[in-house]
Amino acid sequence: MPKLDIVGVSKFYGNITAVDSASFHIEDKEYVCIIGPSGCGKSTLIKCIAGIISPDRGEILIDGEPVKQVPIEDRKIGYVFQDIALFPHMTVRDNLAYGLAVRSAGADHIGRVTNEMLDLINMRERSKSFPTELSGGAQQKVAVARAIATGSYLFLLDEPLGALDALVRAELRYELKQLAKNLGLTIIHVTHDQEEALSIADRVIIMKRGRIVEIGTPAEVYLSPKTLFTENFVGETNLLEGKVLEIDGGRCTVEIGARTIKAIGPGRELDERVLVAIRPESVALKRASGNDGEEWRGKIRQVTFLGSLTRYLVETEEGIKLVAHATTTSEFDMGFHVEDKVGLILEGKHMLLFSYPTEGLEKEIALE
Repeated sequence: MPKLDIVGVSKFYGNITAVDSASFHIEDKEYVCIIGPSGCGKSTLIKCIAGIISPDRGEILIDGEPVKQVPIEDRKIGYVFQDIALFPHMTVRDNLAYGLAVRSAGADHIGRVTNEMLDLINMRERSKSFPTELSGGAQQKVAVARAIATGSYLFLLDEPLGALDALVRAELRYELKQLAKNLGLTIIHVTHDQEEALSIADRVIIMKRGRIVEIGTPAEVYLSPKTLFTENFVGETNLLEGKVLEIDGGRCTVEIGARTIKAIGPGRELDERVLVAIRPESVALKRASGNDGEEWRGKIRQVTFLGSLTRYLVETEEGIKLVAHATTTSEFDMGFHVEDKVGLILEGKHMLLFSYPTEGLEKEIALE
């Protein structure tokens, strides 16, 4: 079963660095998602792994063996594109059989494996259908099954769900994860959808401008990211600029305007310029009360209904804008309304501290 090692892989197009010294290890049967802004090098990187593009530097090893000189067809890698790329003039059965046929597999083997794939994706009754007669989700299932039919155990999925409707995309991503688990596949899945990555990956790789910024489990990159870019890119967050006033073990008292808050921040220095990060779900709202000194006060400026959640944009008395998420109670009572006065409680145990970027906040969190 395949293990994958990427060692210092770089790819250049003239003066443009598409991938810059990428290195990581993927275990057998691991499901890894690569996310990052458009143009960050995600697709270029997996095309290097597949052999579609030759890297200019570095090594790609599958089970410890370099594959730089190995032709695409001999790397035993399944590749699934966003645009599905089924043969429109072939039936579902013929599309599934194609990869085996070009490898000169025997007719009995092709028939047996094709039937297994039809059963795997529950499409035996649609075996004689053409791609144009299938929904987008069904077409993508066939594309995935066609790759599996070749006998590969390492799969590269390049935005495989990007062209599908939201509901179909949500359903199919869980089916992909279950398929991978049942068949013992190793998968690298490129996506721009952070929710998709967090919901199905064993680990997530975050890229920015061709470089790998961070690697971690979904919980790690969301709850305790190592970089400010990850904190801002993976999910929504509030970033508050402040200065360290006191240090007590791993906790710091930070001055933000006329207020102070306590946050987790080991390794900080007194008077250090920092950014306090707090997720919207850790900003609790309540009806405005009297003179509770621990409570921030403000007004609701915007209310956005998100289904199970309601997103509130609040402007505090100090002019600071904070986003808070609250569970939607009912269609008729969504909690707060625009111009309502509210109190805000920031949950200190869920705050993180980051050093203020030397090149400025905008450049640090920019998506381009």
